[in-house]
Amino acid sequence: MMRRYLCLLGLCCSSLAFAADDPARARARDLYLGEAYYRAYQGDYFDAITRLDTELAQFYRLDDPKLDPLHFRVNRANFSVGDFELSYRMHQRAGRAIKAIMQSSVDPAIRNEAAYRLAHIQVETDDPRAALETIDSIKGPIPENIRSDVLFLRAQIYMLTGKFTDAIEILRDLRGDKKYDGFAGYNLGIALIQSGREQDGYEVLDKVGQIDSDDPGTLAIKDKANLLLGNRLIAAGKPALAKHFLDRVRLMGPYSNKALLSDGWANAAVGQYNRALVPWNILIKRNVTDRAVQEALLGAPYAYSKLKLHGRAAVLYGNALQQFTAELDKLDASLKSIREGKFLKALTRDELKEDKDWVVKLRELPDAPETYYLLDLMASNDFQESLQNYVDLDDLRKRMQAWNTNLDAYQDIISQRRQYYAGVLPGVDNRFRELDSRMRLRLQQRQALDDRLKNMLISPRPDFLATADERIVGQELNGIEDQYKNDHSPAGDDVRRRIKRLRGLLLFRIRTTYDRRLTLAYKHLHQLDGSVARLNEIYRSFVRNRQAATLSYEGYDDEIRQLRNRIRDAKEKVDTLMAQQGDVLNTMATDELEKRRQRLEEYQVQARFAMAESYDRATKKQMEQPPAKK
Repeated sequence: MMRRYLCLLGLCCSSLAFAADDPARARARDLYLGEAYYRAYQGDYFDAITRLDTELAQFYRLDDPKLDPLHFRVNRANFSVGDFELSYRMHQRAGRAIKAIMQSSVDPAIRNEAAYRLAHIQVETDDPRAALETIDSIKGPIPENIRSDVLFLRAQIYMLTGKFTDAIEILRDLRGDKKYDGFAGYNLGIALIQSGREQDGYEVLDKVGQIDSDDPGTLAIKDKANLLLGNRLIAAGKPALAKHFLDRVRLMGPYSNKALLSDGWANAAVGQYNRALVPWNILIKRNVTDRAVQEALLGAPYAYSKLKLHGRAAVLYGNALQQFTAELDKLDASLKSIREGKFLKALTRDELKEDKDWVVKLRELPDAPETYYLLDLMASNDFQESLQNYVDLDDLRKRMQAWNTNLDAYQDIISQRRQYYAGVLPGVDNRFRELDSRMRLRLQQRQALDDRLKNMLISPRPDFLATADERIVGQELNGIEDQYKNDHSPAGDDVRRRIKRLRGLLLFRIRTTYDRRLTLAYKHLHQLDGSVARLNEIYRSFVRNRQAATLSYEGYDDEIRQLRNRIRDAKEKVDTLMAQQGDVLNTMATDELEKRRQRLEEYQVQARFAMAESYDRATKKQMEQPPAKK
């Protein structure tokens, strides 16, 4: 029993430490990584895992991953996947991911943190030997924020493997750590008791039971230490000493009912039945579904009978009998409700999950009798795990229903896009073909100019670089020359002479400025290159947009069909697992309620006989009294 308490307490503390430290440390530079951490902050580990898995898959498909901002945090992202999977209780996948990190060439501090996580998984899966080997592999630097967590987990593993001496040394050093204030002392006391140093363990637990703190967790461990000491002293035959520790337990804490019950039996053990009535009378006014309250319903009249108040004892036994009968009716209704499947429906109410204490709220539902004893069932770690698995499966089932709805919406969007582009794209394509032919013509012309200029570097052609005015003048001279070619008069000869002189002047001008003109031609051609590049960019942009328009509604049918098939197959698997997990929960709940029913029936029999005996004694005592004098 002590080993079970130790394991549950240690795992609780380690889980809290694990859940809080990683996202707070990681300063995400990648928006999608930041979103995954945000989801983890909210406790939505499924969404965190899916987003981070998707981001990593896209990252590793990039041609140059170093250009992606995730490159700076990829090791932390891979590590966080294992962390999120661990929080989502995907122990096998988390273990494989963390082992892969340990075997890769990462920073020693990250490797040690991965070893810590892996050891934590192995403890949760009840493999302390493997956890011991993993925790002993931690060498070198340990991140500051998990240093105390590693020490506490190491001590925990040592205790589970029987190495109490080593655990004691670690826990002594941890007693001053504020993070584990009370927890380290409690486990130290347990380790000392288990190692045979019982008196030393009692002294440590005594100090834990006097811790001054306002932290709810520390106060709970303080009450637990006092309750443990009290019960062990009662079992050791020292009830008077046990009362000292039981009186320290808070009246409104999680262990108050057990402490009140034990306090009453401690007083009864030393014959102080009047003092035993004080805690028992407080206890019997509390929720009757609690085991301690049910036992106190028999304890209080028992104390009155010991005080010779048989009438009062008979009344209280009758009251206990009525309450036991009512509780048996509730249990019968609970068992019937479980068999009808209402128990599982109550566990998956959406409005209850909005409150972190939704399990407690189940007890208050007037139409759910099957949940009256749920808190007692929740004390079982196996039941908690099974319950959470069922809730997660139900969440997955609802997600799959939503995914099918989303696929319907996507198909509707695709259909509307297809209808829209069916009327737009034909006109756009016709216009594009016209512009494309014109663009190709201009590009061919530009290429012809480029080829001609390159040839002119080898074979100069000054006439190719004549300006438009010069070409016009040349054509006019040719026209005038044609007019006077047959005129052999002195005037015709004079005109031809002038034409020849003007043509020579024009040719001289062109040839003397050839180099400058060729240079300008190259400059103008290079200026044209910018326009051509812009034209090509516009062309490529159109092609991309045209392809994007087509891809926005083409090629999705097969993928959506495959996704629907995958969702259908996964839903069938989830439904099967839910049915199996539901049977496990129903069986566990039914077995527990049957045990409670059997106990109540025993209490009912005891109350019935005790009530009859108390009535007989009360009647006999009344008859033995002398008649009143007149």
